[in-house]
Formats: sequence, structure tokens, C-alpha cells
Amino acid sequence: MQEQVNEKTVALSIKTAKLTASVLQAALKKFLQAQKNKQPKQYQGKQTLKQLIKQNTGVSNIEIADENIKAFEPIARKHGLDYSLKKIKDENPPRYLVFFKGRDIDVMTEAFREFTATQLNRQKKPSIRKVLAAFKEKAKELNNSRDKVKNKDRGREL
Repeated sequence: MQEQVNEKTVALSIKTAKLTASVLQAALKKFLQAQKNKQPKQYQGKQTLKQLIKQNTGVSNIEIADENIKAFEPIARKHGLDYSLKKIKDENPPRYLVFFKGRDIDVMTEAFREFTATQLNRQKKPSIRKVLAAFKEKAKELNNSRDKVKNKDRGREL
């Protein structure tokens, strides 16, 4: 089977008095820089839905009814996931739709598994502030029950 070879022709016009290798090199560098700037920017991580759709990879979504969606972002960054969040304000509490590339389904399920595990662990743990408040109350009770005895003893005995 014969491979097809694509040939491209480029017209480059340079205005110079004397064509030297350095002038040609500078012109080619400027041309390559201009070509590099023409390429669309590849967005990674959190992005808008429009940017995600522009990548032409197909988009899937998952619905979340959690207010603490910010906790999902570090997990998505860790897994290298390209995603977009959309908040549906019509309902109370608001729902969130997480859009992601169609080819990232396996990565997305793993990220959500980790996200839900961290959320469950967070709910099981008692709040540090509540524990601290309980200890403050115990300390206050112990302090109130202690006998207040004031003796002036200067260390001199007769």
C-alpha cells in the first residue's frame, strides 16, 4: 500500500537589498511564529461549555445536586479532566451539570467515585469546631466547680 504524501507550498515575500542567509532565517522564523499563533488554543481543566464543545470530541454530562461543588475541582485537576460546570438555578437547592469530553467517561467515573468517597468521609467526621466547643464547655464546668481558696502565704513561719 502506497502512502499518500501531502505537499504544501508556501509563498514568502521578502523585501531586502541583499538576500543573505540571516535575512532568510529571520523571515522564516517570523513566518513560523505567525503560523504557531494561528493554531487554536487548547484549554485544559475547567473551561466554559463553549470552549469544551469547540474541541469536537463530543460532550457528555452528569447531574449533581451538591452545593459543595468546589470540592470537585481539585479532584478533577488531579485526574487531568477537561470539564465545564453549569448551574441550574430553577430548583432549590440548585443542581449542577458537569459536562466533560465523551472520551473521558472512564476518567470521569473514577473522579466522581473519589469525590463521593471524600464527601462521605467528610460527613462522617465530626466538625472540629463542634468538638472544640464541647471541650470549652467541659473546661468551663470544671473551672466553675473548682474551690476558690485564696491564701496569702509569704513563706515566713514563726
